[in-house]
Amino acid sequence: MSEQEIKVPDLGGADEVEIIEISVSAGDTVEEEDPILTVESDKASVELPAPGAGKITKITVKVGDKVKEGDVVGMMEPSEGGSGDSASDEAESESEAKAEEKTEEKPKEESEDSAEKSKPAPKKSSGGSRKETVKVPALDGFENVPVIEINVSEGDSISEDDPLVTVESDKATMEIPSPYAGKVGKILVKEGDKLSEGDDLLEMTVEEGGEAEDEPADEDSGKTEAESKSESKAEPEQKQKAQEPAPQPQGSTYEPPSPGAKVHAGPAVRKLARELGADLTRIKGSGPKSRIVKDDVQAYVKSQLQQSQQGGSVGTGSGIPGVKLPDFSQFGDVERESMSRMMAATATNMQRSWLNVPHVTQFDDADITDMEDFRKAQKAAGEKKGVKMTPLPFLLKACATALAELPQFNVSLDMERKEVVRKKYIHIGIAVDTPHGLMVPVIRDVDKKGLWELAAESAELAQKARDKQLKPAEMQGACFTITSLGGIGGTAFTPIVNTPEVAILGVSKAAMKPVWDGKAFQPRLMLPLSLSYDHRAVNGADAARFTALLSQLLGDIRTLLL
Repeated sequence: MSEQEIKVPDLGGADEVEIIEISVSAGDTVEEEDPILTVESDKASVELPAPGAGKITKITVKVGDKVKEGDVVGMMEPSEGGSGDSASDEAESESEAKAEEKTEEKPKEESEDSAEKSKPAPKKSSGGSRKETVKVPALDGFENVPVIEINVSEGDSISEDDPLVTVESDKATMEIPSPYAGKVGKILVKEGDKLSEGDDLLEMTVEEGGEAEDEPADEDSGKTEAESKSESKAEPEQKQKAQEPAPQPQGSTYEPPSPGAKVHAGPAVRKLARELGADLTRIKGSGPKSRIVKDDVQAYVKSQLQQSQQGGSVGTGSGIPGVKLPDFSQFGDVERESMSRMMAATATNMQRSWLNVPHVTQFDDADITDMEDFRKAQKAAGEKKGVKMTPLPFLLKACATALAELPQFNVSLDMERKEVVRKKYIHIGIAVDTPHGLMVPVIRDVDKKGLWELAAESAELAQKARDKQLKPAEMQGACFTITSLGGIGGTAFTPIVNTPEVAILGVSKAAMKPVWDGKAFQPRLMLPLSLSYDHRAVNGADAARFTALLSQLLGDIRTLLL
């Protein structure tokens, strides 16, 4: 028995379509009308059926190939009694070819008259507009096709060919376009209704002169041939530009539409979203009338991947559902204002660190009575140098010594490569509270600098932070961070690790406390320390050693010289 070619049938006017799925393999047995493969155009997904019953012997295409009517996509061996009679097929093809030739031989005027008759007859009105009832066009032979989406609302202004509703049969999803430009009146169908050719779809008001067929045929007769060619060339370019989506910023975060809003997207876009696992209700469309196009889906997925690799984003980090806010205006007057760039960046960084780092905080007190006596004794020397000696340089020097003795605090974790990055330098960030938000300038090579140099540099960087004059390089490269609330108050707090660092020291307000010296209670100035650390890199015993070492160094500053 001879093999039969499997050809692409009529595609309803589509030129080239892409194969998105192949449903059979060589050796499969199929019945007539069983799906062979699925193709997709910009407006519909269509299954190509088997021309008859038989056995598939070869598939000559693959997913991603583009095909057009008449292309051979495979071979099959018809079963007995199947539609595989090659002689009858050839005769049928020959008769179809002759019919096409006769159609092509018709006079041009007759074809134009036929096309003109096929257009809907406009209902003229004297007010410059007319009422039209839009009916369901031919659905490629399908009947009773359910409506799965209504793409317009009453009162919408639409252009010709804008999608009105989307219907779905067993084999295809199709959009029904508007034959006119105008304003949508009453919508006569709802989701779930079944439609057939000729059914009433909706009413709309059409502006006179809004369609090309209503214009006089000789309107452009006064134009030169060059002008006509120029306009005909510019028209598709303008149409193409109008259809191009607005460019989206790389890695942008899209806001979901308001609750209850419907998604406007074509079958090809919906297919892409299903393949990529994208939730269309979270994507903001950039097409006409906020319609979602393929570029929107791809940009959304790209932004989500970037945020996931960076540890998540505010509100949706690491797959955790965001908090849905109520309408606060129902409780009283409210006012909204945009976050500053610094506030938004801080919020993102804090949430990323909190979600990705298993935080533990170690608390301790350091006796800084002697250190404070020494610091106050340097007031005259500081005035001569033009530098004010604060407790911060002592904290910086003590932390640098502790980082050198306990190097497990001076690392970063590369979880993708399962590696520990050990740093041979000691740069420490100092959190500065400014009117514009929290900023963290970095002092480099703290272990190599003296107290006066650290005092001068920390004061300079803090002032630059308050004046918004810090350069990006001056806020990068820290191994460890110190954040102090001592000037404000409090007894302890839990600072958030500034990832990719693995620890941060919080300093609260020093207070006089009675301390037992073995014989009696003595008044001592005690400084509360709060060490938060990444428990993946640092264990509890090391954290206790770190705060104990800090207490020792701050309790007797002479040990800083050892």
